Amino acid sequence: MEKHNGGFEEDRLSEELEPSYNGNEKNTLQLVTESIDPEEGCSNDTLIKLKEKDGNPKQLEWYYAPVYLLFWVGLFFAVCYPLFNHLPTGVKIEEESNLPGTFVAQRAESILLQLDLMGPKIAGDYVTEVLMVQFLLDEISKVREEMRDDLYEMEVDVQRSSGAFLHWQMINMYQGIQNVVVKLSSKSSNSTSYLLVNSHYDSKPSSVGTGDAEVMIVTMLETLRLMATSEEPFLHPIVFLFNGAEEQPFHGSHSFISNHRWSANCKALVNLDSAGAGGREILFQGGPNHPWLMKQYKKSAKHPFATTMAEEIFQADLIPSDTDFRIFRDFGPVPGLDMAGCYNGFVYHTKFDRFKVISRGALQNTGDNVLSLVRSISNAEEMYDTEAHSKGHSVFFDYLGLFFVYYTESTGTALNISFSLGAILAICVSLWRMARVTGRNVGTYARAFGMQFLLAILGFLLALGFPLLMSVFYDVGDRTMTYFSNSWLVIGLFICPSVIGLVLPATLYLSLRPSEKIPHTYHLQIVGHANCVLLAVLCILLTAVGIRTAYLFMMCVFFYLGALIINLASRLHDKGNLWAVVLGVCQVLPFLYFTYLFLALLVITIPMTSRKGMDANPDLLISLECALGSILAMVFLAPLVNIFKRPKSMVGGLALVMFIFCMISVSDVGFPYRAKTNVMRLHFLEVHRKFYEYDGSISLEDSGYYFDLQDRRLEAPLLDKINLTGLTRLDEQCESEMYCGLPCFNHRWCSAVKDARWLPREEPVDLPGSPVLQLQNKTVLGTETDQKVRYHFIVSEGPPRMSFFIQPMDGVRMLHWSFLKGMLDNPSVYKPPYHIFFGYGSDSSAVEFYLEMTKDDGNFDGPLVQLGISGHYMSHLSKRDDTTQKFIEDLPYFAHPMEWPSSYERYIF
Repeated sequence: MEKHNGGFEEDRLSEELEPSYNGNEKNTLQLVTESIDPEEGCSNDTLIKLKEKDGNPKQLEWYYAPVYLLFWVGLFFAVCYPLFNHLPTGVKIEEESNLPGTFVAQRAESILLQLDLMGPKIAGDYVTEVLMVQFLLDEISKVREEMRDDLYEMEVDVQRSSGAFLHWQMINMYQGIQNVVVKLSSKSSNSTSYLLVNSHYDSKPSSVGTGDAEVMIVTMLETLRLMATSEEPFLHPIVFLFNGAEEQPFHGSHSFISNHRWSANCKALVNLDSAGAGGREILFQGGPNHPWLMKQYKKSAKHPFATTMAEEIFQADLIPSDTDFRIFRDFGPVPGLDMAGCYNGFVYHTKFDRFKVISRGALQNTGDNVLSLVRSISNAEEMYDTEAHSKGHSVFFDYLGLFFVYYTESTGTALNISFSLGAILAICVSLWRMARVTGRNVGTYARAFGMQFLLAILGFLLALGFPLLMSVFYDVGDRTMTYFSNSWLVIGLFICPSVIGLVLPATLYLSLRPSEKIPHTYHLQIVGHANCVLLAVLCILLTAVGIRTAYLFMMCVFFYLGALIINLASRLHDKGNLWAVVLGVCQVLPFLYFTYLFLALLVITIPMTSRKGMDANPDLLISLECALGSILAMVFLAPLVNIFKRPKSMVGGLALVMFIFCMISVSDVGFPYRAKTNVMRLHFLEVHRKFYEYDGSISLEDSGYYFDLQDRRLEAPLLDKINLTGLTRLDEQCESEMYCGLPCFNHRWCSAVKDARWLPREEPVDLPGSPVLQLQNKTVLGTETDQKVRYHFIVSEGPPRMSFFIQPMDGVRMLHWSFLKGMLDNPSVYKPPYHIFFGYGSDSSAVEFYLEMTKDDGNFDGPLVQLGISGHYMSHLSKRDDTTQKFIEDLPYFAHPMEWPSSYERYIF
C-alpha cells in the first residue's frame, strides 16, 4: 500500500490496532485510508470511531470509580495495617526446653514487673543509686550462676565518675554518676575489639520509665543470660552498659566513653532507647560511615523495622528527642546502630508509662532482634578492624517488616540516576510509539507531554499546598492538633486534600479540553509519563545534594518503568485501557510500602506534637508527611480515575469527605486530649525567687509557677478549667534579667524562655531546700597594665540537679573559669549568658568553681558579673507544699503535670 505523508501504513495500522473485523476488512481499511489528512496523518474522529468499532473500551461507568478507590483503601487496611501492628508470640519459660537459645519474653517480663514496682528512678535518688544498682548486680549474679564457666568469663564493674561536656548551648557537668558495666568474653577469644550494648535505667520525674527504657534493660539482661549460656562461643567480647543517667541528659554514657577502662576497646555499638511503650522498635540511625553494620542487621534481625528517612528526619533535628548514640558517636567515636521503641509515644515520660502497656509480644519482638544482632556482630570479622570497613553512609529500609534492604550510598546514587534516566528514555520510546501507531507527528505528542508535565508540577504543588494550607487555617483558628487523640482525622484533613490537589489539574484538563487530537487512553498514559519524569528529575536532584531519602522517588520510578516496559513489550500499551491493569498491578508493591512507611512516621510523630514546643505549628509537619505519603502512594494511581466517566464527580466526592472530616474535627471529637491515653503535657515549676543586688540587699522575692508550655495550644485549653488569673509573660524581666529571671532547666527550656508563662502566687513556695552559694575570695591578679579579677565560689547543699547562669556586666569580659573552656574558646558560637548544668548521682559533695574576668576600664570595685543559681528538686520524694498540691488536684482531667519545686537566686558580684 502507498505510504501517506503522515507515515501511517495500512498494514501497520491493522497490525497495531488489531481490529476485530467481521468480513468487511477491505471497506473498513478503505474508510480509514480515505480519511487520512496528508498533513495531519490519521483523522482523529475516524481513529476514535475505528477504536470503538474495534472493541477498544470507552470510559467505564462512573460508579466503578468509588470501588476503585475503596479497593486501595481496603488493601491498606487488609495488608499494611495488620503487618505494621504484628508482633510475635511471646515465648514462655516452660517452652524454653523446646526452643534452646531463644529469647524468653516471659522471663524478661517478670523482671520488668519488678522494675515497674520500684517506681520512678531519678538520678541521685536512693532508689536509683542504691536499690536499682543492687538489683542489677543481683540479676547479673544469677546469670553468672548459669554461665558456662568452661567457655566464658565475666567481669562486673560499678563505675562512679565525674566529668563534663558541651551539649547544645550548655556545659553539662556531673559527679558521682553510676553505671553498671558487664564484660562477657569467650575464653577462646583474643580479640581486643568489643561490642558495646547500651541502655539506661533512670527515668524522668513522675515516670516509672517502664517503656523508656526498662524494656531495654530487661532485654539486655536476658540477652546476657543467653550469650553466657550458649554452647557456641563468640569472637569478640561484649560490654553491656546499664547506664544510670541518660535523662540528665547523657551523663552515664559520657561517663563511660570518657572514663571507663573498657571504652577504648569498644568498636561497635547497639544503642537501645525508647520514645514510647510497647510495639516494635525502629532502627533509625546507623554508622556513620559503617555500612557493614547494616549488613549485620540484614543478616540477623528477625523482625526488621528501619528506614533511612527516619534517620535523616532525626538528624535534621525535626524530632524533639535525642539518645546516647550522639555521645558515643561524637566522643568515642564509636559507630553503631540506634534502635528505639516508637509505639504509643503518648505515654512517653509520663506516669502512664507502666507495665500494663507493654505486651509480651513487644518484648519478644525486641528481644529476638537484639539477641540475633548481638550474636551476629560479636562474630563479625569486620570487628577486628572496623576502620577498614568505613565506606560511606547506607540506604536502608524494611519492606512491611518482611525483609530488610540496604546498600551503600554510592550504590544508591548509581541506582537512582540509572533508573531515572532509564525511565525518561522508556517514556520517549512510548511517545514515539504512540505517534507511530496513530500516524501523528511526534511533535503532537511532545506538545501534549509538555502540557502534562506542567500540569504534573502544578499537581505536585497543589498536593503539597492544600494540606499545608489546611494546617495554616487550623492554626489561625486555634484548632491545631485536632488529630492528636483521633489520628484517623488526618485522612480527611490532610490526605484527601492532597489527593485532590494531585489529580485536579490533569482531571480538569482531560475533561474540559476543547479538542482532542490524541486518543483519551494515550492522553491518560501521558499523564503518568509526566508524573514519572517529574519524579525522576526530583530523584536526580535529591541524589545530587546527598539526600539518601531519594530512594523513595527511585522506587516510584522503578515500578512505573517496569509497568511501562511490560506494556511496550506485550503491546498492551496500544490496546485500549489494558495498560492500566498492568500499571495497577505493578503499583501494588510500592503502594503497600509507602502507606506502611508513612503510617509508621505518623505513629511516631503525632505523639511528639504534644512536646514539639510553642514556636512551630506541628500541623505543618503532620500535613507534610500526609502529603508526601499521598503523593508517593497515589501519584500513578489517582489519575486513573479518568478512566471512568464523570471523574470530576470523584474529585467532588473527595472534597465532600474532606468537608465531613472538617466538621467532625471542629466538634468535641477534635479536642486533642484524653485522660491517661493522650494527655496534655503540662510542664511547670514551683519557683521561689530572690534577686540579690551588689550591696547584698534583696530587690525581689516572690513565688509562682513557671510554665514551659509544650505544644502549640499553649494555655488555651486550661483557661476555662482552672483559675489562671495573673498568668503572664515576663517581657520586662526578659529585657533586664538573664533568661527572664527564670530557672530554665535545660537548653530547650532556655531557648523558649521568652515565651514562658508566669503565674504568681501569694503564698511563698515551700521548697525542700536551697543551694547555698559562698564567695570564698575575690583576688585581683596580673600587672598594673594587664589586671584581671578572680572570684572563687563554693555551692553546697544543692539537689542532684542545679544550673549556674553567668552574665558578665557591660565592659566585662570572661577570660577563664574552672568549667570546660569550649564556650570561652568559641565566642562566636557561645554567647552570654552562659548556662552550666550540674548533676550528681551518688556523690553530693559541694561544687567549687572560679571565674576570671577583665574589665575595659580596669576598675574592679563595682559590679562585674551576674550569677544565677537554681536548684531543681525533681524527685517524686521531694515534698510539694499544700498550695501546689491543691493546684495539681484542680487541673483538668486531660492535663498531666510534669512538675517539681525549684529555687532561683540571682546575685551580682
